[in-house]
Amino acid sequence: MGVIPDGIDARLKAFLEAQPLFFVATAPLSGDGHINLSPKGLHGLRVLAPDAVAYLDLTGSGVETAAHLRENRRIVLMCCAFEGPPRIVRLHGRGEVVEAGAPGFADLAARWPADPAARAVVRVGVDRVADSCGFGVPLMRFVGERDQLPAWAARKGEAGLAEYRAAKNAASIDGLQGLPPARRPGYPPG
Repeated sequence: MGVIPDGIDARLKAFLEAQPLFFVATAPLSGDGHINLSPKGLHGLRVLAPDAVAYLDLTGSGVETAAHLRENRRIVLMCCAFEGPPRIVRLHGRGEVVEAGAPGFADLAARWPADPAARAVVRVGVDRVADSCGFGVPLMRFVGERDQLPAWAARKGEAGLAEYRAAKNAASIDGLQGLPPARRPGYPPG
């Protein structure tokens, strides 16, 4: 049976931060626009408060989440237990993209290991937590993180990443504004 807790307590925080994989879903306002669902790994989710979470947003070939959040801020994150007791937790809320170089980015990004692929932190104000059984989620073993993205980002370097982001992350597939050119190249900030 599903439970709707008032917020994220210490036990739920431990579960959320222990998951090596979580999913992020967003959608544009347009009924003709594309819904986006992205798996997120490498650095994991961080609980900021009983009603707030964040994750390190890494450079990728798309920018749908950032574009949708700029337009309407709606977001849902989902964690599934693939090992141990079955569990699914969904966090519904309003998100914002804090870009590398923007005020507040350095303080937020300090919660994760430095990563040259970092382009932003997505911070979510959680207004609904849904905790359900997850009986239908298969058991799977976590073997480890892939190293391709960090190696790719290191080979690109700051200038190459800035060029890539300008080409691939300026607009969503539906033409919504993505991430503007970097305010300040490089990570870690400072």
